[in-house]
Amino acid sequence: MTASDVSAFRTRILHFTDVPDPLTGAGMEYFDDGVLLVENGRIKALGSAEDMARQGLDLQQCRHTPEYLLMPGFIDSHIHYPQTSVIASYGEQLLDWLNNYTFPTELQFSDPDFAAVAADAFLKFLLQNGTTTAMVYTTVFAQSTHAFFSAAEKMNMRMIAGKVMMDRHAPAELLDTPASSNADCRELIELWHNNGRLQYALTPRFAPTSSPEQLAVTGQLYRDYPGIYLQTHLSENQQEIAWIKSLYPGARDYLDVYDYYGLLGPRSVFGHGIHLSDAEVVRMVQTQSGVAFCPTSNLFLGSGLLNMARLEAAGIPVSLATDIGGGTSFSQLRTLAEAYKVLQLQGQCLHPLKGFYMATLGNARALQLDHCIGNFEKGKEADFILINLGATPLQALRQSTAQSLSEKLFALMTLGDEHNIARAYIMGKLAFRRTDSTQGALVWMD
Repeated sequence: MTASDVSAFRTRILHFTDVPDPLTGAGMEYFDDGVLLVENGRIKALGSAEDMARQGLDLQQCRHTPEYLLMPGFIDSHIHYPQTSVIASYGEQLLDWLNNYTFPTELQFSDPDFAAVAADAFLKFLLQNGTTTAMVYTTVFAQSTHAFFSAAEKMNMRMIAGKVMMDRHAPAELLDTPASSNADCRELIELWHNNGRLQYALTPRFAPTSSPEQLAVTGQLYRDYPGIYLQTHLSENQQEIAWIKSLYPGARDYLDVYDYYGLLGPRSVFGHGIHLSDAEVVRMVQTQSGVAFCPTSNLFLGSGLLNMARLEAAGIPVSLATDIGGGTSFSQLRTLAEAYKVLQLQGQCLHPLKGFYMATLGNARALQLDHCIGNFEKGKEADFILINLGATPLQALRQSTAQSLSEKLFALMTLGDEHNIARAYIMGKLAFRRTDSTQGALVWMD
């Protein structure tokens, strides 16, 4: 092996091996002066600079950035790539927001060239915010899904995505049919699922916009392709729940609609889950189905406050998500800040170690991806970011007064945003760097 076979990164390094215990430090590893070795896009070794030097590593060969914190790339479990341009649209709750902003915008994605440009921009926004993996909704148009996967393949990013299935209660130009959904999804799955770092998610938008026939098709696809994912929305808004009762009068509750068609399971991620009944919580636990917590969206659309402690105590996997464009930022740092406030309003606490665990290994586990990403175990894919803890004068001041790692991380997640992301690496290769954190200059790597 020659020195050129391996890249070495020396800086402060943090990752998680399990749910962290803030009292004992169990479940995390932190190196104030650490070295990460990457070989052929995968993690080769991690340790203190002192130990690495003792084992024969020439520290002079390291890329030394002591001013930064190196962490695994952030993971987003629920986000809509077509909604990037409607972020921060004023004044609506969920159903009106869909009709007035989302649906008109998604009509543009029938044009494959438009979709390709939008997909490229969306993925660059993710990298600029330190997000290296996401579970993504495209649109009802199959070409928008092809465009997204093509862009992600070009950037070599690990992505889960799927074509929206929607055959009613939307503009006619946005509707598919059970038959066309079946044909489109099968083609997309065969082409893209497990193609490199890409995986497919069946994506009925939510039960009101899918007929019973379409949900039945979705269930059949889920059975026909073991290993694919399913993503949809659940119990986000009280008006939405009332609508479900009128559309599916025979269902016990909202979750029962999905359950009836076989859409629950450990690879099923339900966005929001704010207003779940006790019976729904029990059924989600039984099926190991997950909830994506979308705090900025829930606050922006006035949907409600997720009781995370209740869901986690029951045993439901809860992941962290931005939900662009109902969500108001691509940044998982800003998302963590809002999650903290949502929980504070309910007498709960989000410790910064738990927050950064959720954004990395926790989300990897929730998406069944922890065998390949989420931390720096040997052999895992080397997606990681360099974080500037003091990206603004205020942040620099606060960091100078922080005494412990937890205090520094809490200041980062409270005050931070995309400007803290100095660099992003995909499979060990630099994909994005911010050349001047105070001015926000960006450089993209082809």
